Amino acid sequence: MDFRQLRYFVAVYEEGHVGRAAERLSLSQPALSQQIRQLEHSLDVSLFERGNKRLLPTLAAHTLYNHALPLLDGMQRARDALRNFQGQALRTLAIGVLQTVRPSMVPQLLDRVRKAQPHLVVQIYELSGQEIERRLLNGSLDIGISYLPPRQPGLHGLLLYEDELQVVIPTTHPLREFKKVSLKQAAELPMILLGEEFQVRQIWQGQLANLGRRPQVQAEMNNMGGILDSLHHASLATVLPGRAREASEDHELLWKPLSEPRVPLKVGLVFRDAQRQQASVELLRTLLEEEIDPRQLGVSALDVLG
Repeated sequence: MDFRQLRYFVAVYEEGHVGRAAERLSLSQPALSQQIRQLEHSLDVSLFERGNKRLLPTLAAHTLYNHALPLLDGMQRARDALRNFQGQALRTLAIGVLQTVRPSMVPQLLDRVRKAQPHLVVQIYELSGQEIERRLLNGSLDIGISYLPPRQPGLHGLLLYEDELQVVIPTTHPLREFKKVSLKQAAELPMILLGEEFQVRQIWQGQLANLGRRPQVQAEMNNMGGILDSLHHASLATVLPGRAREASEDHELLWKPLSEPRVPLKVGLVFRDAQRQQASVELLRTLLEEEIDPRQLGVSALDVLG
């Protein structure tokens, strides 16, 4: 057994599928399967059973996984420490961001990280909330900027700012004179919405489910900008976070707060390991303070939402 085989094992354990694990590791499936078989042979235990197109970990696999994580983490920390002696202090920070968070956040964050940590390479991916949490759990992302609280167990959150869901309509819409739109009124509106993999859509469906209703979906798109561009032509409405208004170049669109009830949103940093990620979380939180009202920031990176 070596650290490479442990890393391969952890990927298969977390993905539950050789194909996805091989893709994550940039290996061929036969090569990865051979490594897992060699590991089982060297340990003289069975680690996985096949069932319903998934690999089911055995009790031995659960035990090995719990021991493998701290070992791999310790090895990575050792490598990071040794890079300082080799003149290779360059490291990466992979961040997943919802496209519906305030648009100015990403360019401001990139500029401030570059100035504060010139040796840090920042990788930013625009993803759905579901995909952000999946990648945080499998280790391909370090931190996410998403809605709180996280939905997957094992993830933590730190509040950055609060927002609220709003109805967006063209100036020709029958509700154009309304200052606010009630949830019951909005439930009747034909809409163009983000797909069901997006958290904004899931939040909206959850609110309507409380009324025993379903959204009146006339069209779906996977891009917020495309939805905003389409509203005038389609004469439809949509629901988006209020701060997403910064992304709209169409200043004639009308953004109406929801009421009865209002639908609050909490946006924050999402991460897996509170202790290991504390330095990165505090770095991002500090760099975003000028962009976000300090009164909306969390008190400490240790004050996490489970």
